[in-house]
Amino acid sequence: MLYSESMSTIYAFEDIREQENKFVRECQSGSVSAWEELVSRHRRRIYNQCYRFTRRVCEANDLTQDVLLRVYCTLGSFREEELSFVAWLNLVTRNLLIDHYRRTRRDRLAVSLDTRSPRFVTMKENPGVRYERTEKSGILRAALAKLPVELRQAVWLYDMQGWSYSEVAQRTGVPVGTVKSRLHRGRASLAHLLRRYRLAA
Repeated sequence: MLYSESMSTIYAFEDIREQENKFVRECQSGSVSAWEELVSRHRRRIYNQCYRFTRRVCEANDLTQDVLLRVYCTLGSFREEELSFVAWLNLVTRNLLIDHYRRTRRDRLAVSLDTRSPRFVTMKENPGVRYERTEKSGILRAALAKLPVELRQAVWLYDMQGWSYSEVAQRTGVPVGTVKSRLHRGRASLAHLLRRYRLAA
């Protein structure tokens, strides 16, 4: 009886894995509904990881959106024969949280080094500036989401993550020349979209 139950659990896991791989393949082909299904299934998991990391609701919500954007932009690099989607998702989330920790640690260090200047002790960010930055970030995310997967991935990895051409080529499985071509087209398309929002010259 115990053996039968354990085997049924394995089969159920494999069914779920194949189902999610199907959603990923459809999403890579441009299906909006498949992406919405993946988000519905995993948003809570991502949020919980972010909250455990930050212990702050607002920051966890922001990081959850950042993770989803990174997943969307790099979904083309997912290889179902190497990892389950959940394992890959956990890896993407962990890497973003590590990046966030390193970035905020540098910011905290910079502030601590500048505390000799009174303006760093008393000055607070203007709420209007904060709102404008948040709004621009949201528009950038929306514009990126409109790009084809391969262009979005090139722009995200090279321009926003600071990867080299060869690193992007290795991650996406295409020649360096193709990466450069995609990056050129992606930047042009992104600039066109941002001009519509008056965020680019």
